[in-house]
Amino acid sequence: MTKQKKQTKKQATKPTPKKLRIGILFGGRSGEHEVSLLSAASILKAIDQTKYEVIPIGITKQGQWLTATDAQHLLAGNTKPAPIHKKRAATKSVALRASASGHEALAQQNGSLAQSLDVIFPVLHGTFGEDGTIQGLFELADIAYVGSGVLGSATGMDKTAMKQLFAAAGLPQTPHVNLLRSEWKADTKRCIKRIEKKLTYPVFVKPANLGSSVGISKVHDRSELAPAMDLAASFDRKLIIEQGVGGPGAKPRELEVAVLGNDSPEASVVGEIVPGAEFYDYNAKYHSDASVPIIPAQLSKSESKQIREMAIAAFRACDCAGLARVDFLMEPATKNKKGRESKARIYLNEINTMPGFTSISMYPKLWEASGLPYKQLIDRLISLAAERHQEKQQTTFTRV
Repeated sequence: MTKQKKQTKKQATKPTPKKLRIGILFGGRSGEHEVSLLSAASILKAIDQTKYEVIPIGITKQGQWLTATDAQHLLAGNTKPAPIHKKRAATKSVALRASASGHEALAQQNGSLAQSLDVIFPVLHGTFGEDGTIQGLFELADIAYVGSGVLGSATGMDKTAMKQLFAAAGLPQTPHVNLLRSEWKADTKRCIKRIEKKLTYPVFVKPANLGSSVGISKVHDRSELAPAMDLAASFDRKLIIEQGVGGPGAKPRELEVAVLGNDSPEASVVGEIVPGAEFYDYNAKYHSDASVPIIPAQLSKSESKQIREMAIAAFRACDCAGLARVDFLMEPATKNKKGRESKARIYLNEINTMPGFTSISMYPKLWEASGLPYKQLIDRLISLAAERHQEKQQTTFTRV
């Protein structure tokens, strides 16, 4: 047999690389359920099926965990899938468990097959998915997952805790007031007095623990404050009231940076959103074509450098991992008495640890403009999840 034939035979018998099993988790009980479905559908369409065996896992608004056909029905908008969480002979309940070998499993009780997962991609936005709760479950199960851990997710969701960490890191923010729903209900007048003592209108009223601008209102005067507070209080027990940037009638520039990495994060180019509404609210984000993304944003080199450095500092301040989108507000350009443009101040607004992830969402678009296409971005996030999980294995959790 010639050398060439031997090489050909060896190549023919070369084993096919094992595909990684990736669980795409979507839906959830939050007010951002529909956003999660859009993100997951986009990922499932783009993910490289030659590299990964993809397992869709859905969570209904009622908290039911679904796999296989039921998960696909949920993704398609069927809000009443078969309730497989009930333990009946004809149904299969779903559970995450850690096996004795340390590998994870998505186990279907009463079923013959336990599907081991290498990585879970929790495409869950908002409460119960982006706030550290689901991450705690993954940690207990000892499974690799995309995104920040319990602390990073929790502080990235809770705007009051987030702002305390930003302040400790010396990052510039707008003045704000924190209140509890119980305080607002107990003494409305006292709360209004406290807000107006520290802030001037316009202000933004937000639930502390939610994303996608759900429950957020721009308040121009006292007459609008109470309805805005009541709306925010319907979504969370913690409320945050922030000073508007630029003053009455002014619209600040809304800038965004995508951050990617674990211990050595990188920042994308800076992007800008020109909202079609008064601010970039839920409708402007998901139901209107009036908002205009500008990538890269028209900034000076020094401004862009400052914003990207602040984004990485915010990522580290919250102990984030994997991915995050960091949002900024920049004062509108003004001229001084001599007719020269004064330097616009830049404020860190917030960090989002699981931003919208459709192919047209800002996070993927910012990385695409930075040279990392959507499909490769998914690959990178899966690699970062595995890398972080492997690094965690170096930690000793017992004394024996």
